[in-house]
Amino acid sequence: MINKIIEKINDLSKNFDEVKIMHVCGSHEHTICKYGIREVLPKNIKLIPGPGCPVCVTTQKEIDTAIYLAKKGYVITTLGDLYRVPGSYESLQSISKDYDIRIVYSVSDAVKMAKKERDKKFVYVAIGFETTAPTTASELLNLDLDNFFILNCHRQTPPIMEFLLENTKLDAFICPGHVSAITGLKPYYTLLEKYRVPLIVSGFEGIDVLLSILMILKQLYKNEIKVENEYKRVVKEEGNVIAQKIINEVFESEDKEWRGFPKIKNGGYKLKEKYKKFDIFENEDIPKMKEKIPKGCICDKILRGEKLPTDCPLFGKVCNPFNPVGSCMVSDEGTCRIFYKYKKFNF
Repeated sequence: MINKIIEKINDLSKNFDEVKIMHVCGSHEHTICKYGIREVLPKNIKLIPGPGCPVCVTTQKEIDTAIYLAKKGYVITTLGDLYRVPGSYESLQSISKDYDIRIVYSVSDAVKMAKKERDKKFVYVAIGFETTAPTTASELLNLDLDNFFILNCHRQTPPIMEFLLENTKLDAFICPGHVSAITGLKPYYTLLEKYRVPLIVSGFEGIDVLLSILMILKQLYKNEIKVENEYKRVVKEEGNVIAQKIINEVFESEDKEWRGFPKIKNGGYKLKEKYKKFDIFENEDIPKMKEKIPKGCICDKILRGEKLPTDCPLFGKVCNPFNPVGSCMVSDEGTCRIFYKYKKFNF
């Protein structure tokens, strides 16, 4: 079946000069690199990794803020990937010997710690897209704690897709399967109406990605542009209605910066008035952070889909998983980290 799909992709590709397809999911990039999908595609079919990693798009300012709060005496709770992401001068890991930094599996772990240690003030660094926002929201719904706060770094995916479609020449999008399981297909219809490019929700097996590429080429060849759901075994038209309801109860949209991008309209979430008591910015006077981008790092260009990790002069040399210079080399969802894992002997 895979061979037949590849044959059909090759046949259809002859009708185009070039087709640029972007995805915004680290798990899709894992699949693409692990199974060598770029290598089996015709040269005129370009797969472009975009800003698909929540750790990677967390800004240095946000990392710097977490470090500032740790030095102010707060207990900082964070997911393991974010622990190692460099800020402007330090990381949470690098200061962990002197300050109370704790790695947690989820926001619920952080809440349990705060309930147990009432004499300390806790901050949970809340990162992630529509997939993790419901877990943060569900904890805050009925929470009665005065020593627990969040540094809210949650972001929304469709607005960044719109920004990329508006500012980058793209012919199609492979839409993120995990996010789509929460949002459903509705956000993509808005993008379709405005930009008229194929939008395919894809699963994460190699055959899923190949089939999604074939679906894109068929749409372009027939000029039948639409939203299609390749990942029907998981993603439903309406999405996860319960998760959506929880998000909408606690959060509302706000304009937000992404690493490597300007402020994105509706690119993030903010806490609604009822839940602002958990926002660390409402409870602490935090100075404006001036971030310092490492010299030579091109994470911004990689996140925007302008460059690949192998274009970076630091990749695999100064910058590696043991000594990450930029955020894209830290997380298992980061494009540089994925390229290093699967392509480190090929650059």
